[in-house]
Amino acid sequence: MPPSVPPFRELLAGAERTAVHLELRDTYFSNPRFEEWRTGSRVDWSDRSSWWLPFHQQIADAVARGVAVRRARVVSEPVTEYIRWEHYITRANTAAGEEVRWLPRRQAGDLALAGNDFWLFDGRLLRVHHFSGDGDLVADEITDDAATVEVCATAFDSVWQRAIPHAQYEIH
Repeated sequence: MPPSVPPFRELLAGAERTAVHLELRDTYFSNPRFEEWRTGSRVDWSDRSSWWLPFHQQIADAVARGVAVRRARVVSEPVTEYIRWEHYITRANTAAGEEVRWLPRRQAGDLALAGNDFWLFDGRLLRVHHFSGDGDLVADEITDDAATVEVCATAFDSVWQRAIPHAQYEIH
């Protein structure tokens, strides 16, 4: 029986040094915030209470404890509408203290990448996300298998080194 997967907030709360996230998909499951954006609604960045979510507080708390939280996204260009929206709302991630970088997929052709999105905590505990073809989350998996962790850590590091910081990445 596979081990149960602790909630993200518990995994992040337990991180001591690093929490890194690699995203490889061009579209994910839809959500109300994305649908609102599609119809022209925009975030009022001056009203923090309207966009600051528990997730952002969890990130801010981790960063305040000294945890380096980094996210790298590998994206196809021209980007999908979903990625365009993610780029727009990433301002909230960076406000929480997360570092975010973007790597155009055409620049990743020579990199060995993991097969799934994941979070890696302290370089030792991996939360792997399994998505359907439509972008719905099917299941999460947790592992500390050294070989799997090493593959994912290497994949993240190779993307991170090549990726463009959020403030410099222009949507195409």
